[in-house]
Parts: sequence; structure tokens; C-alpha cells
Amino acid sequence: MADVSLRRVSKSFGATDVIPELDLVIRSGEFTVLLGPSGCGKTTLLRMVAGLEDPTRGEIFIGDRAVTNLRPSERDIAMVFQSYALYPHLTVGENLAFPLKVKGVPKPEREQQMARVSGMLGLSELLDRKPRQLSGGQRQRVALGRAMVREPDVFLFDEPLSNLDASMREEMRSELIRFHEQQKKTVIYVTHDQVEAMTMAQRIVIMRKGVIQQIGSARDVYKTPANTFVARFIGSPGMNLLDLKRDGAGVTAGGAYANVSSSCVLPAGSNLTLGCRPEDLRLDGGDGEGISFPATVVALQPLGASLLVDLETAGGAARLVAVTAWREPMPQVGSTITLFAPANCISFFDATTGARISEKEMA
Repeated sequence: MADVSLRRVSKSFGATDVIPELDLVIRSGEFTVLLGPSGCGKTTLLRMVAGLEDPTRGEIFIGDRAVTNLRPSERDIAMVFQSYALYPHLTVGENLAFPLKVKGVPKPEREQQMARVSGMLGLSELLDRKPRQLSGGQRQRVALGRAMVREPDVFLFDEPLSNLDASMREEMRSELIRFHEQQKKTVIYVTHDQVEAMTMAQRIVIMRKGVIQQIGSARDVYKTPANTFVARFIGSPGMNLLDLKRDGAGVTAGGAYANVSSSCVLPAGSNLTLGCRPEDLRLDGGDGEGISFPATVVALQPLGASLLVDLETAGGAARLVAVTAWREPMPQVGSTITLFAPANCISFFDATTGARISEKEMA
């Protein structure tokens, strides 16, 4: 196992800076996910670690070795692609053994490694089949197995589940979690799917326009987003955000007059952004510490055991979503209700910069 360190690394294509200068350390044995929307630079970052792209500036280390100028084959990494990249004319067994054959590993050892990995991934009964005879999930397991037989220091995954259907993605997420528990190898995994990131990662690196927005566990980035971008990007649906303004007449939330309990402390300043997760918004007005304000029910989206409620504040200044347990009677579309955001579930952000306002700054 080995740390992966990027030190003052940047990448430009002509006059376009894809990744401004950044520093990042992936800890040894850690499952780290690079997460962000398309075009945020996460795949470019992964390709620089792999040696498929050269950084414009900066250095890359794997363990104590500087690998910035080394070829991919010299970095002791294995990469699993979105497209599987299997050899169609080779059987599953031959695909698994191919990296070892290239390295000149003797045949008995190749077969031993192939048997070990195929057993681990449930491929033992498929070794004589060609890739065209496999399902998408089986092909992805072969691609993973081909990387595993090499026993590299670092595994790199570039959106490997994007071509699978929903049920197969769920199955493969479990496979990858189990794989990491067994191997304890350093894993860098790229995805734009925040569900993949939240379910698999030990640490998530959230990126936007080549810049790291936040690094933390799934709970960290969900409960305490560093800024409004992370707040909206993480979660399905994302965090509700609405303008919170103060003047001599009182407080408004999303353009609607708000009632703030006497014990609910607001940050200094007259122009803030209030954030609250959909599952924390209460539809009954609530009581205790918090902020309440009126909203109109716009639409209902049943989800089996739960219900998504689309809402609009007075004057249409903000659109919100609440998640509530399925119950009868349901809220009526077009009706006006009082929303309540409990104080212990509220995040505050600077309305100008979007940065989170910490509890220390509020004290």
C-alpha cells in the first residue's frame, strides 16, 4: 500500500486552466472518491496519477517515489475503465491472466493467481467464456479481476459503473466495497454519481471547475457542507437554500415573513443564505427552537414509504422540497402551510461568497 500525493499540481490545455494549482494526499489503504459534475477535472486528475496525462506543473508521488515523469507501466498502478477494455478474442481466464503473461510470470503462478481472483469475484464458472457471452456486471468483474491479479500499490477507477443498469450498479457497489475490505489497497475512484460516492467512500473529494471544494467523510459533506455548491450537489434532493434577510421590520425567508424563535441565534449580517435538508423540514409548523415561514404546496411525488413535497415560498421567491413519511391525508396541492426548520438542522452561508458560516463565527 502507498500514499498518493499531488503537490502543487496543475493542468492546462493551451490557455485553458483545467486544474488550477492544488495539493492532495490520498492516504495509504484508503478508498477515496473524486466527485463532481462533468468537466470539473476529476478524470484529468486521475489520468495524471495514472501517467496518461502529464501535469503542467507540480509533482506526483506514490509512496516515497516521485512518479511525475514515469511511464504508466512503471508506477505500480492498475486502472479500471468505464468501457471494460477487455480483449474480445480472449476468454475470461485469458483476460485475467494477460497482465501476468506480459510481465513474464510463469504459467503455474499465473494460473494460481487467476484461480484466486476468479474465486473471489465469482468468475470461476465463466473462465472459458468470451466477453460477448457475459452480462455487463460480469464484464466489469472481469475488468476488476484483471487489475487485481497484478497486486498493484494503487487502484484507479474511472466511472466503472456508468454503463450498468440501476440494479447492477447496486450489486457492483457491494462488490467494490467487499473488494476493498479484502485487499486494503489504496483506491482512487472517479464518479459524478453522488450515491456511489456516499455509499463507498471513506473520504470524498468534491471538485468544481478544477478546484477542491471540500474533503471529508460522507457524513461530513452531507451534514456540514463547506459551501452552497456542496450543499446543493450532495443529497437527492439537495439541500434547500433560501435567502434570509433582516431589516427593521423583521426577518424574511425566501421573501416570506419568518418567525424566529427567541433562542434561535442568527449569524451577524443582514444578507444570509439558510440551508436545511429536505428530510429536516417539518410541514406542521412545529415548535421549539427554529425558524418557521409560510409556503405553498406545488406538487407531490410519492416514493413508496416516503413523499416528496415540492413547495414555493410567498411570491415564488424560492422553491423547496420536503421529504416526509407517507401519511393520510396528504398535503393538498395549492394549499398554504407553515414550514418549520429546527435550529439544530439549519446551516447558514454567506450570501455573497457561498461559504459556510461556522458555529464559532456565530458565537
